[in-house]
Amino acid sequence: MILVVSHPADDHARGVLDALSRAGHPAAMLDTAAFPRGASIAQRFDADGASFSYRADGQTIDLDACRAAWWRRPQQYTLHDGLDSAAAEFAYTECHEAIAGLWPALRAVWVNRPELDEVAHHKPYQLAVARTVGLPIPRTVITNDPAVAREFVAAVGLDRTVYKTFLATERHWRETRILRHEEEPMLDQVRLAPVIFQEFVDGDCDVRATVIGDRIIAAAITAPAGGYGADYRMEMETACFEPVDLPARTERGILELMRRLGLIYGAVDLRRTPAGEYIFLEINPAGEWRFVEERTGQPITDAVAQLLAALDDSG
Repeated sequence: MILVVSHPADDHARGVLDALSRAGHPAAMLDTAAFPRGASIAQRFDADGASFSYRADGQTIDLDACRAAWWRRPQQYTLHDGLDSAAAEFAYTECHEAIAGLWPALRAVWVNRPELDEVAHHKPYQLAVARTVGLPIPRTVITNDPAVAREFVAAVGLDRTVYKTFLATERHWRETRILRHEEEPMLDQVRLAPVIFQEFVDGDCDVRATVIGDRIIAAAITAPAGGYGADYRMEMETACFEPVDLPARTERGILELMRRLGLIYGAVDLRRTPAGEYIFLEINPAGEWRFVEERTGQPITDAVAQLLAALDDSG
């Protein structure tokens, strides 16, 4: 059986589960948000071995039967009502220890292993590894020192500097922005929290490369003339999406990046320069793909389902 760690509102998880169902492959979703208020675990250990199960909504998932697992969109635990702050903190920590220790105890092959997925999300690490495997990267500085930030901006040029956040959550989403002249005095504010500054890369398109095992499905994304050139997400409705083949050298670099990060799945963002060079920007180990699939027809959902099914069969 295939385990999908996500939640019911995740359309990517639902799409893959539907594809697995059509293929006759058993799979189950485990929503960590149901635990512990609406779900229970049973982890048993004795001289004969170990067994693991999860029960929610009257259904029990036999975790011993899982040979492939997808670490898709785990959610925060939901505690019982009525706990004071000290009790809630204690209960949450105990829940985390029990569940976090469960994942590596399973005999499943993970896409991706939770502990490697977490590390690979960190952008400084991504850039360091990308550089070592030969993927070109933009000139970058990450700092909370205003003097360092100003030195970088002076070196690359005010209107050639972009800045972005480390995480793009629904609550704190920010697009990548070109530093404006009126924002220069605000560089003093980086002392409050570190900021990623990069040299703007001139490009004729952005590329979203979805990596599923050893397969790369890439799409070129071209913003409309006069559009927002620093972040294609600001032009999703008017940008042009089309399949693209990456150069062999770029593909080798991406696959080596995945190997070094310990990932099986990842969504890589690149920018293609007018000279045809592909510049690595970042990788999202749990990145979305439906916005690409809907516009290009590339069968990414089926590819993810096929990967999980193959891992389950091989287990």
